Order: sequence, then C-alpha cells, then structure tokens
Amino acid sequence: MNAANKLTIFRIILIPVFLALLYIDFPVSSYAAMAVFIIAGLTDIADGYIARRRGQETDFGRFLDPLADKILVVAAMLWFVEKGVMPAWVALIVIIREFMVTGLRLIAVDNGRVIAAGLLGKIKTVVTMVCLIAMFLELRPWMIIVCLTAITVTTLVSGVEYFIKNKDIINWKK
Repeated sequence: MNAANKLTIFRIILIPVFLALLYIDFPVSSYAAMAVFIIAGLTDIADGYIARRRGQETDFGRFLDPLADKILVVAAMLWFVEKGVMPAWVALIVIIREFMVTGLRLIAVDNGRVIAAGLLGKIKTVVTMVCLIAMFLELRPWMIIVCLTAITVTTLVSGVEYFIKNKDIINWKK
C-alpha cells in the first residue's frame, strides 16, 4: 500500500477518534476534537499531494479519499446540528450536493469519463473545512452566520457548476 493510501486510512481511523472526543465531556474536549479534525484535514491535503507528485494515484485512493472527506465533514456538521449551532437544512444541502455529484460521477464513469474535482469544488472544500474549524472556537453569532452562509453558497454554486459543465452526460430520455 502506498503512502497516500496509508494517509487516507489514517484519516478514516481519525474519524471515530474525532467523534469520541466530541462526545466525551472534559474541559478541552471540543478543542481536542478540533485538533483531530485539523490533522485529518491536513492528511487530505498531504495524501493528494503525495499521490500526484509520486504518481501513486490508485482506484482505491480515488474511491476512499473523497469518501473519507465526506464522512469527516458530515460527522462534524451533524455534531453542530445536534448542539444547535448549525441548522439541519445547511447540513442537508451539503449531503444532497455530495450525493448528486457522486451520482453524476457514477453516470460519467458508465460513459467512460472521469469528472475530476473542479476549482469551485476545491474552494467549497477549503471554505467548509475552515468554517467548521472556526465554529469549534465558539464564535459570536454573526460569525457563525457568515460561516454557515459561506458553506451553503459554495456548496450550491460548486454543485451547480458540476451539473452545468457535465450536462451532456445526463441523458434524460433513457
């Protein structure tokens, strides 16, 4: 197994650690969880860099890397929903977008195409990760609103971009 895939597996192992820290009640548990979240996010950057730089891109990594990212982000969002910091509809928009883009990618694969992450998708990921990290810092209400708005807008815009750029893939008549 190559280094990039090992980092992806490490990120997946960090997800239950992250969740455990969120639900164990001790004075700095949310900060410890935030630190694990940051480490997991950094492994995402590192494994992508290593895979491209060393030519270690694999089907395993193409499948597991985005899945690990989605699980980590959704886990954090659901915790914020449970704590009353994030409205459920914001998390739902993110989840629906992820399902729709994944479905589009599956259709593309059936048509012999691969849809790589676009610039707006990467911006969405960075904005979401930064905003979720910021939300662990117990921001003032207006700052949380800015984060929730940024997450929602970048999620919607990047999702629409995927469908506009790849509209030829979907055959509505079949």
